Amino acid sequence: MAEAETGARILIVEDTPPLAEMYKQFVLADGHRPDIAGDGATAVQMVESADYDVVLLDLQLPDMNGLEILSNIKATPSRPAVIVATAHGTIGRAVEAMRAGADDFLVKPFNGERLLVTLTNALEKKRLSGIVATITPSQPGGDYLGIIGDSMAMQGVYRIIGSAAPSKASIFVTGESGTGKELCAAAIHKRSPRAAKPFVPINCGAIPHDLMESEIFGHVKGAFTGAVADRVGAAARADGGTLFLDELGEMPLDLQVKLLRFVQTGVFSRVGESRQENVDVRFVAATNRDPLVEVAAGRFREDLYYRLHVIPIHMPPLRDRGDDVKLLANSFLADMSEEEGRSYRGFDGEADRMLLSYPWPGNVRELQNVIRNIVVLNDAEVIDGGMLSAALPDLGPYSRPRSGSNMSRGYGDGRRRLSVDVAEDSSAASEDFDNLPLVPLAEMERAMIQKALAQTDQNVPRAAALLEVSPSTIYRKLQRWGIDVGAA
Repeated sequence: MAEAETGARILIVEDTPPLAEMYKQFVLADGHRPDIAGDGATAVQMVESADYDVVLLDLQLPDMNGLEILSNIKATPSRPAVIVATAHGTIGRAVEAMRAGADDFLVKPFNGERLLVTLTNALEKKRLSGIVATITPSQPGGDYLGIIGDSMAMQGVYRIIGSAAPSKASIFVTGESGTGKELCAAAIHKRSPRAAKPFVPINCGAIPHDLMESEIFGHVKGAFTGAVADRVGAAARADGGTLFLDELGEMPLDLQVKLLRFVQTGVFSRVGESRQENVDVRFVAATNRDPLVEVAAGRFREDLYYRLHVIPIHMPPLRDRGDDVKLLANSFLADMSEEEGRSYRGFDGEADRMLLSYPWPGNVRELQNVIRNIVVLNDAEVIDGGMLSAALPDLGPYSRPRSGSNMSRGYGDGRRRLSVDVAEDSSAASEDFDNLPLVPLAEMERAMIQKALAQTDQNVPRAAALLEVSPSTIYRKLQRWGIDVGAA
């Protein structure tokens, strides 16, 4: 690897001297420059005074909490990658550390090969993050032209927007409902030479089919029943600017033919009028469906697809955006607290963990609605886990992949894999069902939840998927029983 030529600076935080020395020899053999810190306070001081590339952090230290050390390290200007090391019996703490910003973890005991592979991956991730930050620097607070998010997935989106916006090429935005496709289109417009001209969005899924042509192209008085006056359509209003066609897959096929001609020539006629108008419009289209599937099914014209699908942009689902959910939640909370006259300051630790573990099937729009619900129905300074749990809906059908959506690649797909993993156990259990002793239903429920948590390494959303219930249901049960998730 490139770093090995000069050697990356590695800090080993380990309070057992023989282990620390062994790790040091592994790192030296790979051409790096290791230092050792025997306690948390020393580690924090060393990271503050030197630029380390990676910190190998033992979570079990005598003087400081491992997560506190992690937080201090991540707050330093050099922001080194952090690999946490933990014993087998405390894997739950390693998962918690990952959610708090660690880049990877190792379970003790581990050999030199495992350490070096993990170290190489952490260095490569840090290198790529530096490249992306150089190409597309984040705005303060993770705000990029109205889009909030600092994750690698969103940095890729920002890079495409920055490259594509100055051109005249049509852009096709895909993504699940609620991922911010209209914000993406607006950002493209803001970065383009057309920014001073209108940005005109039109939602093809929210307009009755018999009125859609009029909405896009306009109509003249008397063109149809109810046309009591001339109307300027979205195409004319967007002249010189950007026309955003959201949920384009909902457009009827006969109108797709007329739209294709308009995209090709810039010429259209209002409904009820033969005179043609010519406008200069930049097209951005969007859909929450797979456009190629729609083409194959005959619901979307292939020629229109290839005319508009010049530069594709995929908006990632919120469950794939890591800590962006916390950035978004805090932004929504600040705005809504001011609107509603509340004094919220943030979220407690349990609420933060729930924000990161819940799969958000409705994406950013669902998060926004949940925060609004909490702010309106509660009056406090901090949102706790109970408030968030009460506002989260039952997943219901979202525990399974939805037809025609991208959910099959995420949460629902995980549930299917879990079901396959335990199918054999379930089959064997059914054979012995008649021999099971009768116990109160509440005891059986508690036992099943604890078993599901044990099988999923205390991951509440995965356990909920296995049991086909909402994660909020499990959180409420655990809270009622006084059980900490990590000890369940």
